[in-house]
Amino acid sequence: MFNQTNTWTHALVLIVSIASTAMGAHAQETPEVQSQRVSNSAFYVQGQSALGSAENQNYISNAGFVITQTSVVVIDALGSPVLADKLVQQIRKLTPLPISHVILTHYHADHIYGLQSLKAQGVKVLAHRAALNYLNSETAEQRLAASRHDFAPWINKDTRLVGADEWLDGDREMQIGGVKFIIKAVGPAHTPEDLVVYIPSEKVLFAGDLVFRNRIPFVGQANSQLWMKAIQTLLSFDTVAIVPGHGPVSEKAKEDMQQTYNYLAYLRKAMGEAALNLDPFEEAYRTTDWSSFDQIPLFQFANRMNAYNTYLLMEQELKK
Repeated sequence: MFNQTNTWTHALVLIVSIASTAMGAHAQETPEVQSQRVSNSAFYVQGQSALGSAENQNYISNAGFVITQTSVVVIDALGSPVLADKLVQQIRKLTPLPISHVILTHYHADHIYGLQSLKAQGVKVLAHRAALNYLNSETAEQRLAASRHDFAPWINKDTRLVGADEWLDGDREMQIGGVKFIIKAVGPAHTPEDLVVYIPSEKVLFAGDLVFRNRIPFVGQANSQLWMKAIQTLLSFDTVAIVPGHGPVSEKAKEDMQQTYNYLAYLRKAMGEAALNLDPFEEAYRTTDWSSFDQIPLFQFANRMNAYNTYLLMEQELKK
């Protein structure tokens, strides 16, 4: 169900263009990228709860970094090269140590378009091998072409897709500068290639887009059933802080993951009943009570697409 069809490709590009135009009508100041301490050695920068636009340089996702005794390990690369440069500037305010690794939680555009700026510094990029299907797809090229137009000049003809230096096939543990990193493969969920990064010495979990806070999740063609299972996996980590893919850091794991979990569960329940009853999607969407979620940022832009893709997913599940 993760194969990208031409219909999905063109729909995604159209949605990106419409959303960017809508945001462009409300100019914002150039976004400030400011690091925030999570624990003794872990930090993150928090993207805006907004749609990607030229005005915000596509600064809508989070990125993290861990300062070890010998180097810095970065988690995700932000949504444009200029944002990755700003991330490096924040790191340089804290340490002169080189950046040795970048671990990608997944290959969505708002987490990878800054990768080339980090790669230019000689870092080693790690990602899950399942991302190769997307990286080599028409969808990735179409999305980049649309972004070069909609997010110019921050994403332009020089912006390129960057692959990993090491493609992981599963879990990995690494010791870097005295710090243990546990990389756990939890996909397919939000994407086929989902990874999370856990720092056991400080009980910090970088959860990628398995967790959204203060905005509606982007579901796309995700396997929502497996995504909900993955959230249960995250709850098994002994954490004092979780850095989500979007929104502020969480110090109440179960409570703060519940919003993403409840939203996915509600989508599946409402659209599953509609698919079972053979109700047309338009009618099902119109008659569904969205009042528990419609005040969350980006509901108007993302919910309809999330519901439609969940409706299609539930139809497929009913056929099995």
